[in-house]
Amino acid sequence: MRATMLHAPFDIRLNDVPDPKIDGPTDALVKIVASCICGSDLWPYRGENPVPEPRRIGHEFVGIVEEVGAEVRTVKPGDFVITPFVVSDGTCPNCQAGYQTACQNRVGYGTDQADGGQGEYVKLPYADGTLVATPEMPDDAQIPSLLALSDVMGTGWHAARAARVKAGDTVVVVGDGAVGLCGVLAASRMGAERIVALSRHEPRQKLAVEFGATDVISERDDAARDAVLELTGGVGADAVLECVGTGQAMTTAFDVARAGAMVGFVGVPHGVEPPIPVMFRRNIGLAGGAAPVRTYLPQLMADVLAGEIDPGKVFDLELPLAEVAEGYKAMHERRAIKVLLRP
Repeated sequence: MRATMLHAPFDIRLNDVPDPKIDGPTDALVKIVASCICGSDLWPYRGENPVPEPRRIGHEFVGIVEEVGAEVRTVKPGDFVITPFVVSDGTCPNCQAGYQTACQNRVGYGTDQADGGQGEYVKLPYADGTLVATPEMPDDAQIPSLLALSDVMGTGWHAARAARVKAGDTVVVVGDGAVGLCGVLAASRMGAERIVALSRHEPRQKLAVEFGATDVISERDDAARDAVLELTGGVGADAVLECVGTGQAMTTAFDVARAGAMVGFVGVPHGVEPPIPVMFRRNIGLAGGAAPVRTYLPQLMADVLAGEIDPGKVFDLELPLAEVAEGYKAMHERRAIKVLLRP
């Protein structure tokens, strides 16, 4: 089969690799219908995470089950499934508490236990604890939104949940990538009255408004803080969603938070230190982390299938898998919000 390999910074190739095969009782073999490129894939692509040797990449995909191991009970061949961005056993104490991304037997994609998701097939363990089947085969038009549930929609939802967004709140979203935009959608769904999106890019601003943003601020850093304070009468936001993962994004998140607010963070941290003195003086809380999207999947899937949300709009470029290198380049150059790949 063909699978995407990261060979070195800025060196993405589609290579021929051995076909995966079931070799354990909890395994499933999934034929990929659609996959995508994540913002977090750009860290190793840019060389900001080390790439000591070529490796498979990709952790977001949907597909059809081709084969399952002898102990798999919740999915069967022919099922259309959504796959969270990590593999979890579903039975350990952390999974049972709803934090599958901290599974004691967690498996990452692109390892010797689970194939990378930007390819034609994936073999993965712990099918019962990981895969979520749709009630019936979805329409092709629904696939982008179901794919978004494998990571970015669940991650944006987790940011809003960690920030304790509630009806009537003023919410600021730091970050206009796919996760930040899904955070806007989540805050709107949770009943926020005012949602301020920090974005400098017109296509992302338009989608933020479509997803429920009431205000858009294009300034950054101190200017962004001043603009938010002006909008809120000098008070700041009740809840802030940090969806980037840089030190500057975290600083901005705390700068625009009101006293007693919560900051929900889901950006993969790179050079981030929580401002403990600020948190102490102003009673601002910080919560979040790697989103347990497997917990949120059943409800969000129901919302997508009912037409209540359409997070698939974050995909503004669709390419064949053979052009995956162009997809990475487009996202790196910010010519695309998020790239969908078809085999």
